[in-house]
Amino acid sequence: MKSSPSAPAPKSGTCKVAILGFGTVGSSVARILSERTRTGLTLTHICNRNFERKKNAGWLPAHVQWTNDINDVLASDADIVVEAIGGLQPAGDWVRNALRAGKSVVTANKQLIAHSGPELIDLAQTMNRHIAFGASVAGGVPVISGLQEGLAGDELYKIYGILNGTCNYILSQIESSGVSFEAALADAQRLGFAEADPTDDVDGLDARAKLAILARVGLHGNVDPSAIACRSISAIEAVDFEYAKQLLCTIRQISWAELDGQQLFATVQPALVGLSSPLARVQGSQNLVMSTGKYGGETVFAGHGAGGNPTAVAVVSDILAIARARQDITQGFAEIPKSSPQVTADFSTRHYLRFKVTDRPGIIGALADIFSHCGINIDSVLQKPGYLKSSLPFVITLEVCKASLVEKAIGQISHLDFLVQPCVHLPILD
Repeated sequence: MKSSPSAPAPKSGTCKVAILGFGTVGSSVARILSERTRTGLTLTHICNRNFERKKNAGWLPAHVQWTNDINDVLASDADIVVEAIGGLQPAGDWVRNALRAGKSVVTANKQLIAHSGPELIDLAQTMNRHIAFGASVAGGVPVISGLQEGLAGDELYKIYGILNGTCNYILSQIESSGVSFEAALADAQRLGFAEADPTDDVDGLDARAKLAILARVGLHGNVDPSAIACRSISAIEAVDFEYAKQLLCTIRQISWAELDGQQLFATVQPALVGLSSPLARVQGSQNLVMSTGKYGGETVFAGHGAGGNPTAVAVVSDILAIARARQDITQGFAEIPKSSPQVTADFSTRHYLRFKVTDRPGIIGALADIFSHCGINIDSVLQKPGYLKSSLPFVITLEVCKASLVEKAIGQISHLDFLVQPCVHLPILD
């Protein structure tokens, strides 16, 4: 089975749109295009496997042609193709073929843009077409367009924020309810915030792809996402939030990229943030991105980072921008970064170290000796009462030093026989 019977053609002079994939995002895009009739956009084609069971949506215009064959879309008169299937393949080949067929492309596919963005931008420019990906980071939050257009006059050097709603929901649950990571994850999965396999989210891979895109767009550096260090949130416990509160902080998964000459400091990891920071006030599945520029200072973008409707709003906004720019195809939305900075995770910050030990005399002395030999100064020692001596959690905070020095010290500490579990190491972002 290929396409459904042809239907009356849309009005001439409109911008014709085809959608690849009719899942959560694709169907939301189709609904907006169908209900917003004064945009100058017309949905003409939907490509989806087994489309017969989906084509009966009563709100879709009768003229929309359904197909399960991408070649039908490539051979059609659609001006813009929306890729909403996700993943690297076959999405990558479909996007490339759409551009080669003379069609502009809009996508929300963060992994595809993170791994192949410069190549696809180059192909779009070669074909005198657009590729737009505003929905690939932070869903309905207009951070990509904000960095590309709204802050184009500034010289940005730092971008950081909360880019994964699943992790933020899990950490918020641990903080508010005192539950374990496993219980918070199960709750997120039950509510549909987390996938059955949550690895990409909790281990930082999802946020890493988004951070690579933001670094390219905002900091103009060509960044391979695999070069960005990630740490999982799975080691965080309720006791960490108790100690963080004593330090007037909370814990969030933070994606951070900061340009210093030809070096880019970049990482995705759980971190302590001050309670006065906008990052601390982000709850549930929301996203927040902060940029810092040489001239304009700090700018904050916040809102719903996931879900069909918020993401579809960003997709349709990109479609409208392309439709408006068709009169001057040279005015593109994406540029290929000219520099490829060296990526490192060796930030200089204060540090939070939470140990769980079998209590006995001399523990603090043994740790202090290792820190001293590594050239690290201890800032404070925190120990809450009421815990078993056989599994006693306590915290040491360190003065500002490089992350590599702390990791060197932790490597030596890991051999000490009083440890019950590995040390939890979090930067403190002031």
